[in-house]
Formats: sequence, C-alpha cells, structure tokens
Amino acid sequence: MKIFPFVSFLVLFSFIGHAQEPFQQALDSVVITSSRIDLPFKENSRTITIITSTDIKNSATTNVADLLQQVAGVDVRRRGADGTQADLYIRGGSFDQTLLLIDGMKLEDAQTGHHTLNMALPLEVIERIEVIKGPAARVFGQNAFTGAINIVTKKQTDDMVSLAVQAGSFGQKNADITVGSNLENSSHIIQVSRNISDGYRYNTDYDNQSYFVKSVFNKNKLPITFIGNYQERKFGANGFYASPAAKDQYEETQTSLVGFSTEIKSDKFTWKPRLYWRNQDMYVFIRDNPSVYRNLHQTNKIAAEVNASYKSGLGITGFGVDFSQTFIASNNLGNHERFTTNLFLEHRFSLLNNALSVTPGIAVSYFSDFKFHAFPGIDIGYQVWGNFQIYANMGYTYRVPTYTDLYYTSPTELGNENLDPEEAISEELGVKFNHNGLRISAAFFNRDSKKLIDYVKANESDSWQATNIAELNTKGFEVNSNYAFFISNFTQNIGLNYTFLEDDLKDVSANFSRYSINSLKHQFVATFRSQFFKNLSQSIVYRYAERTIGESYNVYDASVNYQLQAFEFSVTANNIFNADYTETNLVPAPKGLVLFGLKYRFN
Repeated sequence: MKIFPFVSFLVLFSFIGHAQEPFQQALDSVVITSSRIDLPFKENSRTITIITSTDIKNSATTNVADLLQQVAGVDVRRRGADGTQADLYIRGGSFDQTLLLIDGMKLEDAQTGHHTLNMALPLEVIERIEVIKGPAARVFGQNAFTGAINIVTKKQTDDMVSLAVQAGSFGQKNADITVGSNLENSSHIIQVSRNISDGYRYNTDYDNQSYFVKSVFNKNKLPITFIGNYQERKFGANGFYASPAAKDQYEETQTSLVGFSTEIKSDKFTWKPRLYWRNQDMYVFIRDNPSVYRNLHQTNKIAAEVNASYKSGLGITGFGVDFSQTFIASNNLGNHERFTTNLFLEHRFSLLNNALSVTPGIAVSYFSDFKFHAFPGIDIGYQVWGNFQIYANMGYTYRVPTYTDLYYTSPTELGNENLDPEEAISEELGVKFNHNGLRISAAFFNRDSKKLIDYVKANESDSWQATNIAELNTKGFEVNSNYAFFISNFTQNIGLNYTFLEDDLKDVSANFSRYSINSLKHQFVATFRSQFFKNLSQSIVYRYAERTIGESYNVYDASVNYQLQAFEFSVTANNIFNADYTETNLVPAPKGLVLFGLKYRFN
C-alpha cells in the first residue's frame, strides 16, 4: 500500500506531462549570448544553467548572491545579509577563478576577486543569468578558470513606473523605483534602489545603494546600447576579514560600469563591438579609529573588444580580439599598470546530419607583466535522438596573480611578489535529457591544477602567506533535474540538484588553508515553486551543504507572492529554522530573516 501514492504521483505526471511543451520550447530557444558563436541553449556542449526571469521572481531571494546559492556547483560564501559581501566559487575553484560578466562585459578586478559580486545588479533589471561551469578560458580569457556567470539585463520594458518597499528583521528597509520607457526609436530602463539594515549582530549594519540605466538608441536600424551602473556599499565588517576577533572593521566600496555596444548582422557575418570602463574604489579601516589601520584601493579598467562569427558551408567560425588597460592606485599595494590583449578563435563543425558537433578553439593572451599564454580547448556534442544528448569538453586554463596576491601586507596577511600564474587542465563528460517538461542533466568533471595560489600557514597564530601550493586534483559530478507541469491550469515547478566534489591536495606542508581547500563536498538543492489559487504563488527552497572541513548544515527559505491588480504583496523568509552555520571565515550566517514587501506598478 505504501507504493500506491508514489505510483499515483508518476501516473499523474505522465498524464499532465504532454502539456509542458511551452516550458521546454521557451528555454530551448534561449540563445546563449556569452559566447561568440550564438547557439540555442539545447545545442550547447557544456554544462550551462539558465536562471530565467520567472525563476528569479519565484526564487525566495532578494539579491544575486542569494540567488546563485540555489545553483548546483556554485558556492557563494556570504558575509552578512542581503549579499552585502560575498565570494563566488564554481566547482571548488577560488573567488579569483570565477569571471562575472554583465551583457558580455568582463568585470574582473585586478586587485582581488573579493569584489566580483560588488557589481551584481538588482534583480528587477535582470532578464536572465547564464551560469557556465567548467573550463571557459578559451571563450573568456584567464579569469574564467573554473567557470563564468553572465548577467543579461532586460532589453526593454513597456511604458511603466513601479515602486517597491520592503521591511523586516534587524531593521531592514528596502526601497526601489523602476522606470521603463519604450519609444519609437529608443527604449530606456532606469532603476534606483537603497537597502539599509541595523545588522543582525554587532557591527554588521549596512547601507547599500544602486543606480542603473540602460538605453537602446536607433533601435530600428543599427541599435546602440548604453549601460551605466553605480553601486555603493557601506557596511560593518565584523570578522569578515583577517580573523573572527577583528570585530571593528568597516568597509566602503563604490563600483561603476559604463559601456557601449552594438550588433551588426549580415547574411554570413555577425559583429559585436563593445567599449567599457569599470571602476572600483575600496576603503577598509577600523570603524571607530580609522587612523590605526586604513586601506584605500582604486582600480580602473578600460576595455575594447570586437567579437564576430562567420557562417559557411564548413560550419560557424567565431573569432574576436579584446584590449584592456588596468590601473591600480593603493596605499598598501602600490601603483601598478597591466596591459592585456586576448585573441580568440573557434570553429563549430556539424557532422552526421547535424547530430554531431565538434568545436575546437584557442585563446592567446598577452599580459604586460606575465607575457604570452595560450588556452586551447574543445567541445563535442552528439544528439543521440531528439531529446537525448551526450557531450564532452576539455580545456587548458590559466590565471595570473592579482595585485593582492602579489603585494598585500597586513598584520595577518602577506602577499608574495614571486608568485607564478595558476594552471589547470579540465575535462567534463555529460548527458542531457529533455522531454515533456522534464529536464535531467548529469556531468562528471575533473580538474588537475598546478601552482594554485592560496593563503596558508603552519600555525594558527601565524600570518596568512600567499603561496603557490603544489598540485590539486578536483573531481566530482553533478545532477540537475527540473520538472514543470500544470495543476488546474497553474504552473508548478520542482527542481532537484546535487553536486559531489572531492579535492586531493598533494605535497603541501601547511596546516591551514584559507580558500582553495574548503569546498562544498556535498551540495543538494531542492525547490518547489507552485501556484494553486489565482494571483497567489509560493516557493520553498531547501539547501543541504557539507564542506571538506566536515561542517554540514540544512537551510530552508520560502516566499509567498500575492497579486491584486497593480499591487503585489510579498513575504520572503530566509533560514526560517535558524540553522547555525558559517560559509567563510567563521562568520555566522543570519538567522530568521523575514521581509514584507509591497510593490505598485503604474502603466
């Protein structure tokens, strides 16, 4: 008798499954824009996760850092609430080995990868997020050591104005205004937001502001896209850096992005030129006595790139070139410059009536301080039948040290001017199956790394020292499943995702490691996003994590949204059962965060 409910469950899904083609077609038709060769999602021979705007709305999160925690293989180690400070890892790599892009613009910071998510945009202006896992250096360059994340902003909206406010635990108060204008030959999106909190414990208060604008001009002929973004964060950093005893640190960051891009198409050629500038200012000091200790860093990156593809009888050729000049001025790291040039070339062959695709490629990079390096790789995919695909990829990847790795000095940390660049060879083998709203993918991956840069020490009382640790083998597998279906004409969605990862560190004498050897060994994420009544939807998210150091924890998040004409009411709750855990540096995670929201849309 116990098996009857399970059998009934399967029978029900098989009955309603045939209604799910719109879900599958919508995702399959998404074109991955983060590569030179534009391909529909289902044709890519990589492990790529697409977070759609619908997923974002039903995610039970309020920021990108929390949202990415729900993706298998992604480890976001957060300090504080609301994504105020967070480090981004993919498949056991470090935060310096993951590249963040916004509309294809590369936002790496030569100072440190700690700032990667400082530029994460408000969810309100994001169309989707593309998460590319595995070796991606031949597509993006050296910072995509273990993967890349491309945030794709909304192209345009209807003429509208929306106002939203939220309030909740620990004095949280959020407010934002979004304006959309769709004119005859141009469109515009403007968004302004501010989030403040008293902090969930001593010296964890914050005041975060965001200003975003995106405009498309001449959209009926040759569209020119302008994007501007400014993020300011001011927050107490109780134990965020150094050691948990550093309770009085305070940090301020200002991050700016200005970019122009266009797309030129003909029968065979597609050209995508971009020009952009990224700025990062960071100030860290003791809150009540700044004269004792103060760090001021300013980095600027100016970049220009042209990516293109060419269609011929032999397939599709992708090629591109980019140039960037980076400047840093710092009272701790000194003043430095780095000029970088990247050349990219890849070609996609389609064989056996397009069932087999083979895409070899290479990136060649020049760094003014680390000379020339090449990143070859290959992707292979085979469509066994319409809904079942096997794929494999392999690539060489590389990362030059950041200025923090090379020059940083503090009472608890020491850089190392003699560091070598990191190197790795990565392989992946996977399968994908899609049918009637059911999506299942599984991938086995392996990465053999040499000269990884980590901060290590022999004794707990010693300072952290930047070092090229000898060798590290990282291997594992991940399984992703998602089922979308209808009940009473309402959309339901179930997701089950699991990642296993194992690190084998060789020939290292240090007893303590700060970054590279604290991976998520087991990661399980389950989501249920549902609607049973008109205008009322709800989401439940469960996460289980176990790190290589042995700590494990269970976290539950939930949200409820109710739509009443132009009004939207929401309740979002994070860590609702008050799990006691840390993600990095022994900083305890917030417990029982609840936000009540109200949004009104003027059309």
